Order: sequence, then structure tokens, then C-alpha cells
Amino acid sequence: MPIAATTEAAPKPELGIDIDKVGFIIVKAREFDEKVADSDPDEGSNPTDDGNADILEDKAGDGTREELVGAIRELNEDERIELVALAWLGRGTYDLSEWADALQTARDEHNKRTAQYLLGLPMLGDYLEEGLAAFGETISDADEVN
Repeated sequence: MPIAATTEAAPKPELGIDIDKVGFIIVKAREFDEKVADSDPDEGSNPTDDGNADILEDKAGDGTREELVGAIRELNEDERIELVALAWLGRGTYDLSEWADALQTARDEHNKRTAQYLLGLPMLGDYLEEGLAAFGETISDADEVN
């Protein structure tokens, strides 16, 4: 009696970066993406008079940008590489079956400007969340992310 051939699926890759760290970066990336160009760089009025609208403008010394850059820079090298690969996965550059290739490319292209590179991706928060979803992971509530 012939034995049926079985096709074993490749094992699902493991994500080596803490979900809470990625969640915090997603929240900060979305806050950063909401910023708009500085509409009045020479204004001198009281923020209360302007309805605190300046908080939505991208200005030098912006706390949101600093927090996001700081969170990325605090990651170790392997975590930064995984974060870049995760963004590429979420963007659709790679799919989950190509995770090893994404990691290798991120490792090959890794440099000291990872935070600046990631901040240049206009939908970083969405890409990271989509990347997490490919691994079956989600961030449920921004208030739960530390």
C-alpha cells in the first residue's frame, strides 16, 4: 500500500523583540505621524491663546520625536534589525515566509541611523502593526503600552 506524501509547513518564525517595546514605538510613531509642518515658526503668542494647536506641529525639540528616537535607540542591535524587518514585513516588502531574508537584508544594511530611517517611513506605526499581525500578535490598547 503506497504511503501518502505529507507536506510539512515550514515552522513559523519567532519574533525576537518584545511586543511591548514594539507597541510603545507604534504609539509614538502614530503620534509623530499626526504632526503637521510648523505653520508659524515666528509666532510669539501664548499657546493657550492658540487653543494649544502648536502641539500638533512638528517643531525642533519636539518631545514626541525625541521619545520615538529614544525608544528606537534604546533597543539593542538585534532588536533594531528586527524592527526594520518588521516594518518591511508590514509594508509588504517581504512576507512571513521570507522573514529570514528580511532579517538578513536588515542586518546587511544596518547602520547607526536606524531611527532616522524608520522615522522617514510615513506610516511606520501601521507597518509595524501589520508586521505584528503577520506573527499573530496585536497591541490591544494604547493605554496598556508602557
